[in-house]
Amino acid sequence: MQTIRHSEQTLKTALISKNPVLVSQYEKLDAGEQRLMNEAFQPTSGLFGPITLHSRSDWITSHPEAPQDFEQFFSDPYRKTPSSEKRSIYIQSIGHILKFLKKKKPEDAFCVVGITMIDLYPRDSWNFVFGQASLTDGVGIFSFARYGSDFYSLRYEGKLKKLQKTSSSDYSIFDNYYIPEITSVLLLRSCKTLTHEIGHIFGLRHCQWLTCLMQGSNHLEEADRRPLNLCPICLRKLQCAIGFSIVERYKALVRWIDDESADTSGVTLKHSRKDNGNLPKPVEAFKEWKEWIMKCLAVLQK
Repeated sequence: MQTIRHSEQTLKTALISKNPVLVSQYEKLDAGEQRLMNEAFQPTSGLFGPITLHSRSDWITSHPEAPQDFEQFFSDPYRKTPSSEKRSIYIQSIGHILKFLKKKKPEDAFCVVGITMIDLYPRDSWNFVFGQASLTDGVGIFSFARYGSDFYSLRYEGKLKKLQKTSSSDYSIFDNYYIPEITSVLLLRSCKTLTHEIGHIFGLRHCQWLTCLMQGSNHLEEADRRPLNLCPICLRKLQCAIGFSIVERYKALVRWIDDESADTSGVTLKHSRKDNGNLPKPVEAFKEWKEWIMKCLAVLQK
C-alpha cells in the first residue's frame, strides 16, 4: 500500500493560491469555513487524510493526470457556471440514452443526469461502463446495476438468457428488466457516483490532494474506499461554482440522512415498477458519514 502525502505548503497553495485576488477571496470567507478548510494542511487533521493506493489497478496509477488546484479550477476557460436562467439539475430515471436527454433537456437545466438500474455498454467491444456523459451538452447517464450486492453472484437474475440483436432505437428489451434490491449500501454507492459525476460537470477534475469524493475509482473496491465528502480544496471549488454556506449545506445533509431513517432500520427494499416512488429511504450505510459531518459542524461553529 502506498500513501500519497503532500507538504503543508503544497496543500495550502492548492487550497488558497498565491494569486492575491484569490487569497483575498479566501480571506473573506466566514471564519468557521476558513477553519474547516484549513484542516486540509493540518498534519494531525482527523477530518481529511492522505490518499492511499492499494494496488496498481487504482485510478491514480492507471490513469496519470495533472492535479487541479483551486487557481487552475477558477481560471479554466471551459468551466461552465450555473446562471439565473440555467440553475436546475434534473435527475431522470430512464431507459433511453444521451440523445434523448439532450432533446428533452428543459430550458432552465444546467444539466440533466439519467439514472438506471440497467447495465450499460456503449459498443460491442466494451463489456460495460458505469456511465457516460457529454459535459459540453450537460447530459449524462449512469448505471447503478453493478452496485447491487448480488450483481456478481450466480443468483443474479438480470443476466441475459440469450443474445438478442435489436435496433439501437428499440428499447423494448428494457421492459420488465430485473431491478436489484434497493439497499443502504447501493444507495451510498449511487450517491457517490452521481455526485462525483455532477462535480465534473461543474468543472472539478479528479482530486489528487486528499481523500475526497472527486478521487477517480477504477473498480468497486476503490469506489467503496472513496468518501462521500469533498476535501477542502474541492469544497472551495464547488462553493465558488454555485455559492453556499457550508454550515447550512452540512445541516441540510444531516436532515436528509435523518429524514425517514427511523422507519427503515434493517429494512431491505425491492423496487417494483408498480409503486409510486415513495419508498422509505435506507440510510444505515450513511451513519459514519453523518458522524463525520457532525465533527465538521463542530469545527465550523466553534
